[in-house]
Amino acid sequence: MTELISADDASPGDLRDALARALDGGPALAFGMLGDAPAEAPDGTAVVIATSGSSGIPKRVVVSGEALRASAEATAARIGSGRWLLALPTGYVAGLQVLVRSILAGTEPVAIGGRFSADAFARAALPLAAGGETLLTSLVPAQLATLLDAADDVRVLTALRSFRAILVGGQALPEPLRERADDLGVRLVRTYGSTETSGGCVYDGVPLDTASVRVDDGELCIAGPMLADGYLGDERLTARVFARDEHGIRWYRTGDLGLVDDDGIVRVHGRADNVIVSGGINISLDRVERIVRTIPGLTGAVVVGVEDERWGEASVVVAARGEALRRSEAEQLAHAREAVAAQIGRHARPSRLILVDELAALPSGKPDREAIRRAVAQLR
Repeated sequence: MTELISADDASPGDLRDALARALDGGPALAFGMLGDAPAEAPDGTAVVIATSGSSGIPKRVVVSGEALRASAEATAARIGSGRWLLALPTGYVAGLQVLVRSILAGTEPVAIGGRFSADAFARAALPLAAGGETLLTSLVPAQLATLLDAADDVRVLTALRSFRAILVGGQALPEPLRERADDLGVRLVRTYGSTETSGGCVYDGVPLDTASVRVDDGELCIAGPMLADGYLGDERLTARVFARDEHGIRWYRTGDLGLVDDDGIVRVHGRADNVIVSGGINISLDRVERIVRTIPGLTGAVVVGVEDERWGEASVVVAARGEALRRSEAEQLAHAREAVAAQIGRHARPSRLILVDELAALPSGKPDREAIRRAVAQLR
């Protein structure tokens, strides 16, 4: 076993040094586990990252130094090396990988100080671009939307255009955002992956050279040297999610539905369960719905997920007009948002309330969630 120490409060500089030691067999680093972190992790572990996963239940993903290196090396082989701008929290695997890639490239990443903003992004990137640096960064769609909204500022647009590649992941990249970036000459790379794959391992639909993707009963599965070792303290979950095939190849069951085209392009259709990813955070729609249904007038409401230009996905409350509303529609939505924020967090608040004459239902009498979701999507 190896020592496991918390890295949540470390500065980017100190964290880079500690991570370099962890990659070489030093003490492993724990992220997001607060005071609940065990004192040890299995030998070979570089980091343990707490993640909500698709179920909303916290899991502790054990990632080896070998896996982190394999991911970083495969990324460099695909997009090249350069100076990385750190715009994401290092407690997320995408932010952590910025540090790993920098360590392997022998460079110092430049961190955006304080709260992310278009101005802070430009101030961090422009001096590097002026010095002739080859720039790379990772963002989530909400950050990209913030930058594109500010692109009428020549400084922000110049900064955006100065990057060889901007990796965008955490959730699906809405097509309107991709089109806006393309029109402005911003070079985006859509990434797909998770903490369990040491970050993105499919770029613009194409698996990295050392990654393999297949479909098993509609579910996307991934193999490669970048796979995590499993979940700390949960052997049963590890065995269920990471399984070997008849050839001894280890596969990660992503929980995502999708397909691989004849041309090898991976297409992700969404979660196999009722979960959306909004702003890079997994949100259980079932949990949101249970809270919303405690509100008078919304006891029969259905919560569905739809695409959102800024956040990737957002939740929408749909209720029948026949229910006796004690407040105005705006007040009902505000009440629902307050209740969800209090029990889950602000990130999970529904974005909209839609009243319909009748909720679509299945022959069983249960709500036809897919029909409701399609109807809502057509209204947006």
